[in-house]
Amino acid sequence: MSGFLAGLCVAILPLLAAGFWLGRRTARPQNLGDLGTPVEHATFETLHTASLAAPPLRAGLTEETARKSARRLRSLLGTDALCLTDEKDVLVWDGVGGHHRTEIMQLLAGPLESGRGEAFPLTCSAPDCPVRWAVVAPLTVDDRVHGALVACAPRESAVLVRAAGEVARWVSVQLELADLDRSRTRLIEAEIKALRAQISPHFIFNSLAVIASFVRTDPERARELLLEFADFTRYSFRRHGDFTTLADELHAIDHYLALVRARFGDRLSVTLQIAPEVLPVALPFLCLQPLVENAVKHGLEGKADKCQIQITAQDAGAEALVVIEDDGAGMDPVLLRRILAGEDSPSGGIGLSNVDDRLRQVYGDNYGLVIETALGAGMKVTARLPKYQPGVHSAGRLTRE
Repeated sequence: MSGFLAGLCVAILPLLAAGFWLGRRTARPQNLGDLGTPVEHATFETLHTASLAAPPLRAGLTEETARKSARRLRSLLGTDALCLTDEKDVLVWDGVGGHHRTEIMQLLAGPLESGRGEAFPLTCSAPDCPVRWAVVAPLTVDDRVHGALVACAPRESAVLVRAAGEVARWVSVQLELADLDRSRTRLIEAEIKALRAQISPHFIFNSLAVIASFVRTDPERARELLLEFADFTRYSFRRHGDFTTLADELHAIDHYLALVRARFGDRLSVTLQIAPEVLPVALPFLCLQPLVENAVKHGLEGKADKCQIQITAQDAGAEALVVIEDDGAGMDPVLLRRILAGEDSPSGGIGLSNVDDRLRQVYGDNYGLVIETALGAGMKVTARLPKYQPGVHSAGRLTRE
């Protein structure tokens, strides 16, 4: 991501230069108040206009996003007309001279193929049409041309050629960020699918077997467990939202543990200590449940006596601190490092590496899992979650249908 931010800064600097040029053309020295000189006022207006044009473009290049951003982009350049195109057609025309659409598309073949900007004279039989010159600036993402920004003016202008090129670069950065957002969404969806696929068929089979065993001996208990199973699977396979709340994730964990307790009885002891202040914290969906499942598996593995699991969620100022600890078999730290590095994936390991990767993608490398373990010494997994992170919002609490 740092490379893209650097690219964004590189793109904004020339955009400011375009703003200075436009400022010298349009800014008036009077009534500027606290904004300072005409050039400073023009710079502020340029940044403000760019900030208004950016959100639609962050959704990609479509007819709708082009329509929402075209007027702002034309304002940045101060031209009589501006159009945005994809590789096949004009998506939007803003300003005068719309009858030049067909001619513009005919002129685009060369720039779209070469990826280089060009300027062309326009032919027009309408005597009152001010559009006589077109500057074509390709929109490029990852070395692939996706369309073009075309600025139209009454006459040839070397300054407009440069300014249109810089604004097109800025638009391309927004489209590149949109592509990043789509890639990130696809990656998160794929990782959630991987977690769902990892929900053990043995767990499902064993849960249903336990429920069936109570049907005759304790029908009410069987009914309660069936509802627990339904709520757990409904949450695990829900189809909306990349994020959830800590309250909802813990609620799903409670359903899971109810099913596990029904199978193992007194062999499993779980203690929860949850600070109410952190329950609304948003976090990636299916982030903690795999850690608890891993603790149950490794806690009971190779043990004939009771397994103890402790789940705590503490208020730590600007962060929520979630700790899941078991007293089970533990793991070789060398093997653990291989799992988190993606070099090994034994049973249960996919959940650890998946959760660690997703936390780092969402919150940065300062977050992620901290795991303390050794053979025969159990495992302690700590996840730090910021209480607020831009772009991280829960999808709302699920209710039983």
